[in-house]
Order: sequence, then structure tokens, then C-alpha cells
Amino acid sequence: MVTAAQPLSHRRPAPPVPHSAPPRRRAAAVRHLGPNWYATVMGTAVLATALPPHTPGGTAVRAALWALSLALLTALLAARALHWLHHRDQARAHLLDPATAPFYGCLAMALLSVGGGALTAGQVWIGPRAALALDAVLFATGTAVGLAAAVAVPYLMAVRHKVTADQATPVWLLPLVAPMVSAAQGPLLVPHLPPGQARETLLFACFALFGLSLLGTLLMLPLVFARLVTGGPLPLALTPTLFLVLGPLGQSTTAVGHFADVAPGAVPAPYAEGFGVLGVLYGVPVMGFALLWLGLAAVHVGRARRHGMGFAMTWWAFTFPVGTCVTGAASLARHTGLFAFDALAWTLYALLAAAFVAAAAGTVRGLLSGELLAAPRPAPAAPRPATARTR
Repeated sequence: MVTAAQPLSHRRPAPPVPHSAPPRRRAAAVRHLGPNWYATVMGTAVLATALPPHTPGGTAVRAALWALSLALLTALLAARALHWLHHRDQARAHLLDPATAPFYGCLAMALLSVGGGALTAGQVWIGPRAALALDAVLFATGTAVGLAAAVAVPYLMAVRHKVTADQATPVWLLPLVAPMVSAAQGPLLVPHLPPGQARETLLFACFALFGLSLLGTLLMLPLVFARLVTGGPLPLALTPTLFLVLGPLGQSTTAVGHFADVAPGAVPAPYAEGFGVLGVLYGVPVMGFALLWLGLAAVHVGRARRHGMGFAMTWWAFTFPVGTCVTGAASLARHTGLFAFDALAWTLYALLAAAFVAAAAGTVRGLLSGELLAAPRPAPAAPRPATARTR
């Protein structure tokens, strides 16, 4: 035992600082990192893939934005691995929280978005073979995760979360939209498969994913709309999530357009022609409803801003859903030849770019200040009832 009476020469040297200290600090920093952060990857990836064709310098811009989305995905996967390794209690709490669990659908959509972007934007940097391999891996993984989320999250909502109709928000759509992203991204792989059974199987599998997601969305969307019109506006921080409704609308329009693109080389003539008809007859009315919802969501956001809505991670809802409407409008322009859809795609992309800048700037500020990764503030205590002494 070392005491003050011992000479310094006889004292044992202080033990070295364990090498695990920096990892522990890093792990502590990600304790409150939720699955909603994958929305940053989705928003960045769609900014790359939705850029309209024939844009001057578009190839380089797409490649740079896709590389950024890949870097964000890699960083977030590593951070979330630390989260699950060191903060399993918090990870389980996220799964049992009805406000957080639906965001697990974002993991699938982030994987799928970056994978699809590898073929459409990333080939410039990593080459066609590496892009194809990366897309195949991310598509398979993202589809599996998306299907798991589409089953697990509604199950948890029914069995463990015990939610009520007045709690419905567009966030509930997230796990159901993930298979639609698979349906839209899968056709990009169809031409790379051997002709015959392989191509036809993948195309019809994507069509099944389209139906799964569409019917699930049609079940859930009435709850969201009923909550909105009967329960009043959403809380200020959740108001941007109204834009999430655009996701299944724009992504399904994109999906049927991609089906029409690859069907002639994958399925027999009658079905190939049917996919071409579906791409227009489904896409046009759905795009019309998407524009209606865009207007409704925009006026709600304007009202929320007037009432003091500040930045939150929900601002990323302005990006990916709008991006799917850009790709949907571009698909309709391609299949109808109408310049009106080209103009719509450019207009929506300008809105997407502005939303991305706003969300990214707010995120960077929040990270630098430490607010976004800080523990949630406790709810304020209810005010005491007024009495003769407290008035």
C-alpha cells in the first residue's frame, strides 16, 4: 500500500490509461443515436439518383453525391453497431417505443437507395462490375430487412406498443414503404440476369413487393388522414412527417415505370405491354394525388413555422419522399413524351435540393452543438392547479 510516508522512488508507477477509453467515449456519444438517422443517407442518395438526365455536369454531381451517401451509410452502420453493442437497453427501448420503432424501415431504404445509386451514379468511380456487385448485396440485404420491418413493426404496434388511433402519424408508413423501394430498385438488376426464368422471376418478385407495400399503405393511410382531420394538426416537430406520405406515392410511380422499362426483355409480349400500360395509367392519377398531398403538407408546414417550429431530424422527411416524386415524374415523362412531366420533375428537384440544404445545414449545426446526440429532455412537469396562494 502506498502512503504519504513512502519515498517517491519506492512508489509504483501509475497504471497506464486503458486503451478502451476512446472506444467507450465513442460508444457514449452514440447512446441516443436512433434509426431515424438513416434518413440522412436516403435524402443524400435520392439527391444523386433523382437528378434529371442531360443536366450539365450531371454525371460528376451524381457520382459525388452518391459517394457521400455511401460514406454516410458506412459511418452510420458503424455507429449503430456500437449502439447495439454498448447500449442494448437503449436499442430495446427504441424497438418498444411506438414513435421510434417504425424508423427501422429507414435502414432498409438506406441500403436500397445506396445500392440502386451504385448502378445509376456510382459506376463512374467504382466501375460497372463493382457497382453491380454492391447493388446486388445491398438490394438483397435491404429487401430482407425491409420485409422483416414490414412484419415486425406492425406486430409490435399491436402486441407491445398498444397504440391508439389518435396517435397515428405518417411515421407509421415507414416500414410499409420499404418493400416499395425494393420494388423500384430491383428492376435495375433485371437486365444483368440471364434471359428467361431468372429475369422473369425477379421482375414478378418486384411486382409482388409493389403489391405488398401498396396494399399495406392503403390500409394505414386512412388512419393517418383521419387522425389529421379529426384530431387537429400534428405537433410542431412532427409536422414535416406529413411529407412521408409522398414516399409510397412517388416510389410506386417510379416502380411501375421501371417495370415498363425492363419488361420487354424479361416477360412475354402480352405482359410486357401490360406493364407499359400500367406505368402510365397507374402513374398519372397517383402523381396527381401526390401533388394534392404536397400542397396539403406544405400549408401545414407553413402554419407550423408561423407557430415556432424549429429544426428537428424530421426535416429529412422533406427530402427522400420528394425525391421519389421527382423520379416518378421523370418516369412519366419518359413513357408519355410529355414536356409537362419534364417540367414537373425539374420543379420538384429544385424543391428537393432546397430541402436537402436546409436539412443538412440543420443537422451539421446540431451535431456541432451536441444537441442532436444529447439525451432527450424530460417532459416538463404539469403546472400546479391555481389556488389562492399560487394565483
